[in-house]
Amino acid sequence: MIEDSYVHLVNQWRDQFPILHTSVYDKPLIYLDNAATTQKPQVVIDTLSHFYQNYNANVHRGVYYLSQKSSDLFEHTREIVRSFINAKKQSEIIFTKGATEAINLIASSFGDAFIQKDDEIIISQMEHHANILPWQLLCEKKGCILKIIPIDKNGELLIDLLQELISNKTKIISIVYVSNVIGTVNPISEIISLARQHNIPIVLDACQAIQHIPIDVQALDCDFMVFSGHKIYGPKGVGALYIRRKPRVRIKSIISGGGQERGIRSGTLATPLVVGLGKAAEIAKNEMQQDFDHVKKLGDKLYKGIM
Repeated sequence: MIEDSYVHLVNQWRDQFPILHTSVYDKPLIYLDNAATTQKPQVVIDTLSHFYQNYNANVHRGVYYLSQKSSDLFEHTREIVRSFINAKKQSEIIFTKGATEAINLIASSFGDAFIQKDDEIIISQMEHHANILPWQLLCEKKGCILKIIPIDKNGELLIDLLQELISNKTKIISIVYVSNVIGTVNPISEIISLARQHNIPIVLDACQAIQHIPIDVQALDCDFMVFSGHKIYGPKGVGALYIRRKPRVRIKSIISGGGQERGIRSGTLATPLVVGLGKAAEIAKNEMQQDFDHVKKLGDKLYKGIM
Protein backbone atom coordinates (compact mmCIF):
# COMPACT_ATOMS: atom_id res chain seq x y z
CA MET A 1 0.00 0.00 0.00
CA ILE A 2 1.47 3.36 -1.03
CA GLU A 3 1.39 5.96 1.74
CA ASP A 4 -1.07 8.84 1.34
CA SER A 5 1.76 11.33 1.94
CA TYR A 6 3.73 9.81 -0.92
CA VAL A 7 0.75 9.97 -3.28
CA HIS A 8 0.28 13.62 -2.30
CA LEU A 9 3.93 14.35 -3.06
CA VAL A 10 3.73 12.71 -6.48
CA ASN A 11 0.59 14.69 -7.29
CA GLN A 12 2.39 17.88 -6.29
CA TRP A 13 5.18 17.05 -8.74
CA ARG A 14 2.76 16.20 -11.53
CA ASP A 15 0.89 19.47 -11.00
CA GLN A 16 4.05 21.39 -11.96
CA PHE A 17 4.01 19.94 -15.50
CA PRO A 18 1.16 21.07 -17.78
CA ILE A 19 1.63 18.20 -20.23
CA LEU A 20 0.87 15.71 -17.45
CA HIS A 21 -2.61 17.17 -17.17
CA THR A 22 -3.45 15.69 -20.58
CA SER A 23 -4.99 12.29 -21.21
CA VAL A 24 -3.85 9.53 -23.56
CA TYR A 25 -6.39 6.87 -24.50
CA ASP A 26 -8.70 8.27 -21.81
CA LYS A 27 -6.08 7.80 -19.09
CA PRO A 28 -3.80 10.31 -17.35
CA LEU A 29 -0.49 10.64 -19.20
CA ILE A 30 2.36 8.76 -17.54
CA TYR A 31 5.72 9.74 -19.04
CA LEU A 32 8.70 7.41 -18.59
CA ASP A 33 11.18 8.67 -21.21
CA ASN A 34 13.02 11.24 -19.09
CA ALA A 35 16.41 9.79 -20.01
CA ALA A 36 15.70 10.96 -23.57
CA THR A 37 14.16 14.32 -22.68
CA THR A 38 12.36 15.77 -19.69
CA GLN A 39 9.02 17.50 -19.74
CA LYS A 40 8.91 21.18 -18.82
CA PRO A 41 7.47 22.57 -15.59
CA GLN A 42 5.21 25.60 -15.81
CA VAL A 43 7.82 27.85 -14.22
CA VAL A 44 10.28 27.17 -17.08
CA ILE A 45 7.58 27.74 -19.70
CA ASP A 46 6.64 30.98 -17.92
CA THR A 47 10.29 32.07 -17.85
CA LEU A 48 10.52 31.84 -21.64
CA SER A 49 7.19 33.62 -22.15
CA HIS A 50 8.12 36.35 -19.67
CA PHE A 51 11.38 37.01 -21.48
CA TYR A 52 9.72 37.31 -24.88
CA GLN A 53 6.98 39.55 -23.47
CA ASN A 54 9.25 41.88 -21.53
CA TYR A 55 12.95 41.75 -22.42
CA ASN A 56 13.47 40.41 -25.95
CA ALA A 57 16.63 41.92 -27.45
CA ASN A 58 20.10 40.85 -28.54
CA VAL A 59 22.57 40.56 -25.70
CA HIS A 60 25.92 42.38 -25.50
CA ARG A 61 24.97 44.42 -28.57
CA GLY A 62 23.22 47.55 -27.30
CA VAL A 63 23.16 50.22 -24.59
CA TYR A 64 19.37 50.57 -24.50
CA TYR A 65 17.23 49.16 -21.70
CA LEU A 66 16.03 45.91 -23.33
CA SER A 67 19.49 44.93 -24.48
CA GLN A 68 21.01 45.70 -21.09
CA LYS A 69 18.26 43.82 -19.26
CA SER A 70 18.49 40.75 -21.51
CA SER A 71 22.30 40.82 -21.15
CA ASP A 72 21.94 40.89 -17.36
CA LEU A 73 19.60 37.88 -17.44
CA PHE A 74 21.93 36.06 -19.80
CA GLU A 75 24.98 36.58 -17.58
CA HIS A 76 22.95 35.75 -14.47
CA THR A 77 22.30 32.34 -16.04
CA ARG A 78 26.02 31.92 -16.59
CA GLU A 79 26.50 32.41 -12.85
CA ILE A 80 23.70 29.92 -12.10
CA VAL A 81 25.40 27.28 -14.27
CA ARG A 82 28.81 28.09 -12.80
CA SER A 83 27.44 27.53 -9.32
CA PHE A 84 25.52 24.43 -10.41
CA ILE A 85 28.71 22.62 -11.47
CA ASN A 86 31.05 24.56 -9.14
CA ALA A 87 33.24 25.98 -11.89
CA LYS A 88 35.82 28.43 -10.64
CA LYS A 89 34.91 31.28 -13.01
CA GLN A 90 31.95 32.36 -15.10
CA SER A 91 34.30 32.63 -18.09
CA GLU A 92 34.64 28.83 -18.00
CA ILE A 93 30.98 28.46 -19.09
CA ILE A 94 30.12 28.59 -22.81
CA PHE A 95 26.49 28.30 -23.90
CA THR A 96 25.86 25.96 -26.85
CA LYS A 97 22.94 24.31 -28.62
CA GLY A 98 23.54 21.24 -26.46
CA ALA A 99 26.03 18.51 -25.65
CA THR A 100 26.29 17.27 -29.23
CA GLU A 101 27.42 20.65 -30.50
CA ALA A 102 29.78 21.04 -27.55
CA ILE A 103 31.52 17.70 -28.19
CA ASN A 104 31.80 18.51 -31.90
CA LEU A 105 33.30 21.87 -30.99
CA ILE A 106 35.92 20.18 -28.79
CA ALA A 107 36.71 17.46 -31.33
CA SER A 108 37.02 19.88 -34.25
CA SER A 109 38.95 22.68 -32.58
CA PHE A 110 41.08 20.75 -30.09
CA GLY A 111 41.60 18.03 -32.68
CA ASP A 112 42.77 20.43 -35.37
CA ALA A 113 45.17 22.12 -32.99
CA PHE A 114 46.66 19.25 -31.02
CA ILE A 115 45.97 15.88 -32.68
CA GLN A 116 48.13 14.61 -35.53
CA LYS A 117 48.44 11.49 -37.68
CA ASP A 118 48.84 8.28 -35.62
CA ASP A 119 47.84 10.02 -32.37
CA GLU A 120 45.25 8.24 -30.23
CA ILE A 121 41.83 9.11 -28.77
CA ILE A 122 40.13 6.97 -26.12
CA ILE A 123 36.38 6.62 -25.60
CA SER A 124 34.28 3.80 -24.13
CA GLN A 125 32.00 1.13 -25.55
CA MET A 126 28.98 2.70 -23.84
CA GLU A 127 29.17 6.16 -25.41
CA HIS A 128 26.24 7.97 -27.00
CA HIS A 129 26.68 8.49 -30.76
CA ALA A 130 27.30 12.17 -30.02
CA ASN A 131 30.50 11.11 -28.27
CA ILE A 132 31.53 8.61 -30.95
CA LEU A 133 30.95 10.10 -34.39
CA PRO A 134 32.85 13.40 -33.85
CA TRP A 135 35.95 11.42 -32.86
CA GLN A 136 35.51 8.94 -35.70
CA LEU A 137 35.30 11.79 -38.19
CA LEU A 138 38.39 13.38 -36.69
CA CYS A 139 40.27 10.08 -37.04
CA GLU A 140 39.22 9.79 -40.69
CA LYS A 141 40.31 13.36 -41.33
CA LYS A 142 43.67 13.29 -39.58
CA GLY A 143 44.65 9.64 -39.63
CA CYS A 144 44.57 9.20 -35.87
CA ILE A 145 43.45 6.11 -33.97
CA LEU A 146 40.27 5.62 -31.91
CA LYS A 147 40.62 3.22 -28.98
CA ILE A 148 37.65 1.79 -27.06
CA ILE A 149 37.40 0.86 -23.37
CA PRO A 150 35.30 -2.35 -23.37
CA ILE A 151 32.55 -3.27 -20.92
CA ASP A 152 31.97 -6.53 -19.06
CA LYS A 153 28.84 -8.71 -18.90
CA ASN A 154 27.44 -6.49 -16.11
CA GLY A 155 27.66 -3.38 -18.27
CA GLU A 156 30.61 -1.91 -16.36
CA LEU A 157 33.78 -0.48 -17.85
CA LEU A 158 36.87 -2.65 -17.69
CA ILE A 159 38.93 0.09 -16.11
CA ASP A 160 41.96 -2.16 -15.68
CA LEU A 161 42.26 -2.20 -19.47
CA LEU A 162 42.35 1.61 -19.68
CA GLN A 163 45.93 1.61 -18.43
CA GLU A 164 46.84 -0.74 -21.27
CA LEU A 165 45.11 1.47 -23.85
CA ILE A 166 46.96 4.62 -22.79
CA SER A 167 50.24 5.33 -24.55
CA ASN A 168 52.48 8.31 -25.22
CA LYS A 169 50.34 8.87 -28.34
CA THR A 170 47.09 9.33 -26.35
CA LYS A 171 45.97 12.95 -26.77
CA ILE A 172 42.49 12.99 -25.20
CA ILE A 173 39.98 10.77 -23.35
CA SER A 174 36.26 11.44 -23.81
CA ILE A 175 33.97 9.54 -21.48
CA VAL A 176 30.34 9.40 -20.39
CA TYR A 177 29.59 9.85 -16.68
CA VAL A 178 26.33 7.85 -16.73
CA SER A 179 25.29 5.62 -19.63
CA ASN A 180 22.14 6.74 -21.44
CA VAL A 181 21.26 3.10 -22.28
CA ILE A 182 22.12 0.91 -19.28
CA GLY A 183 22.45 3.53 -16.55
CA THR A 184 25.95 2.52 -15.46
CA VAL A 185 27.64 5.17 -13.30
CA ASN A 186 31.28 5.18 -14.34
CA PRO A 187 34.16 5.64 -11.84
CA ILE A 188 34.96 9.07 -13.23
CA SER A 189 37.34 10.14 -10.46
CA GLU A 190 39.43 7.02 -11.04
CA ILE A 191 39.49 7.58 -14.80
CA ILE A 192 40.47 11.23 -14.46
CA SER A 193 43.16 10.39 -11.92
CA LEU A 194 44.68 7.90 -14.36
CA ALA A 195 44.53 10.45 -17.18
CA ARG A 196 46.27 13.03 -14.98
CA GLN A 197 49.17 10.65 -14.40
CA HIS A 198 49.79 10.83 -18.16
CA ASN A 199 48.85 14.51 -18.63
CA ILE A 200 45.91 13.61 -20.88
CA PRO A 201 42.94 16.04 -21.18
CA ILE A 202 39.53 14.67 -20.22
CA VAL A 203 36.11 15.37 -21.78
CA LEU A 204 33.17 14.46 -19.52
CA ASP A 205 29.73 13.85 -21.04
CA ALA A 206 27.45 14.61 -18.09
CA CYS A 207 24.10 14.57 -19.91
CA GLN A 208 22.68 11.68 -17.89
CA ALA A 209 24.44 12.61 -14.64
CA ILE A 210 23.76 16.33 -14.35
CA GLN A 211 20.21 15.85 -13.01
CA HIS A 212 21.02 13.00 -10.61
CA ILE A 213 24.54 13.48 -9.25
CA PRO A 214 25.99 16.69 -7.75
CA ILE A 215 28.82 17.65 -10.09
CA ASP A 216 31.87 19.59 -8.93
CA VAL A 217 34.17 20.15 -11.90
CA GLN A 218 36.93 21.49 -9.67
CA ALA A 219 36.91 18.39 -7.49
CA LEU A 220 36.65 16.11 -10.53
CA ASP A 221 39.49 17.99 -12.23
CA CYS A 222 38.10 17.49 -15.74
CA ASP A 223 39.19 19.73 -18.62
CA PHE A 224 35.86 19.80 -20.47
CA MET A 225 32.33 18.95 -19.38
CA VAL A 226 29.13 19.10 -21.44
CA PHE A 227 25.41 18.81 -20.79
CA SER A 228 22.08 19.61 -22.47
CA GLY A 229 19.31 21.71 -20.98
CA HIS A 230 16.46 19.46 -22.08
CA LYS A 231 17.74 16.72 -19.74
CA ILE A 232 17.10 18.90 -16.66
CA TYR A 233 13.61 20.33 -17.35
CA GLY A 234 15.05 23.07 -19.59
CA PRO A 235 14.31 24.02 -23.21
CA LYS A 236 15.57 22.04 -26.16
CA GLY A 237 18.29 23.66 -28.22
CA VAL A 238 20.48 24.93 -25.39
CA GLY A 239 23.23 23.47 -23.24
CA ALA A 240 26.57 24.31 -21.70
CA LEU A 241 30.22 23.58 -22.26
CA TYR A 242 32.67 23.89 -19.37
CA ILE A 243 36.27 24.65 -20.37
CA ARG A 244 38.82 24.73 -17.58
CA ARG A 245 40.80 27.97 -17.57
CA LYS A 246 43.74 27.10 -15.30
CA PRO A 247 45.81 25.32 -16.35
CA ARG A 248 44.33 26.72 -19.52
CA VAL A 249 42.83 24.46 -22.16
CA ARG A 250 42.54 26.28 -25.47
CA ILE A 251 40.00 25.66 -28.20
CA LYS A 252 39.07 27.80 -31.17
CA SER A 253 35.81 28.63 -32.91
CA ILE A 254 34.60 26.43 -35.76
CA ILE A 255 32.05 29.07 -36.86
CA SER A 256 33.11 32.59 -37.87
CA GLY A 257 30.87 35.56 -37.25
CA GLY A 258 30.13 38.01 -34.49
CA GLY A 259 32.55 36.55 -31.96
CA GLN A 260 29.94 35.62 -29.34
CA GLU A 261 30.85 33.50 -26.31
CA ARG A 262 34.47 34.71 -26.20
CA GLY A 263 34.79 34.05 -29.92
CA ILE A 264 34.26 30.32 -29.39
CA ARG A 265 30.69 30.12 -30.69
CA SER A 266 29.70 32.86 -33.12
CA GLY A 267 26.06 33.51 -33.98
CA THR A 268 23.10 35.31 -32.43
CA LEU A 269 22.60 33.86 -28.99
CA ALA A 270 19.34 32.11 -28.09
CA THR A 271 18.83 34.25 -25.01
CA PRO A 272 15.32 33.01 -24.07
CA LEU A 273 16.56 29.42 -24.13
CA VAL A 274 19.60 30.33 -22.04
CA VAL A 275 17.44 32.10 -19.47
CA GLY A 276 15.12 29.08 -19.42
CA LEU A 277 18.16 26.87 -18.84
CA GLY A 278 19.02 28.98 -15.81
CA LYS A 279 15.61 28.46 -14.26
CA ALA A 280 15.78 24.72 -15.01
CA ALA A 281 19.23 24.45 -13.43
CA GLU A 282 17.91 26.10 -10.28
CA ILE A 283 15.09 23.54 -10.11
CA ALA A 284 17.43 20.62 -10.76
CA LYS A 285 19.83 21.77 -8.07
CA ASN A 286 17.16 22.44 -5.47
CA GLU A 287 15.20 19.23 -6.09
CA MET A 288 18.06 16.84 -6.87
CA GLN A 289 18.03 15.02 -3.54
CA GLN A 290 14.24 14.78 -3.50
CA ASP A 291 14.25 13.42 -7.06
CA PHE A 292 16.99 10.94 -6.18
CA ASP A 293 15.05 9.66 -3.17
CA HIS A 294 11.90 9.32 -5.29
CA VAL A 295 13.65 7.38 -8.06
CA LYS A 296 15.40 5.15 -5.54
CA LYS A 297 12.09 4.35 -3.87
CA LEU A 298 10.58 3.40 -7.23
CA GLY A 299 13.65 1.35 -8.12
CA ASP A 300 13.58 -0.53 -4.83
CA LYS A 301 9.88 -1.26 -5.27
CA LEU A 302 10.46 -2.55 -8.81
CA TYR A 303 13.41 -4.69 -7.75
CA LYS A 304 11.46 -6.18 -4.84
CA GLY A 305 8.52 -6.91 -7.13
CA ILE A 306 10.50 -8.86 -9.72
CA MET A 307 12.83 -10.78 -7.39
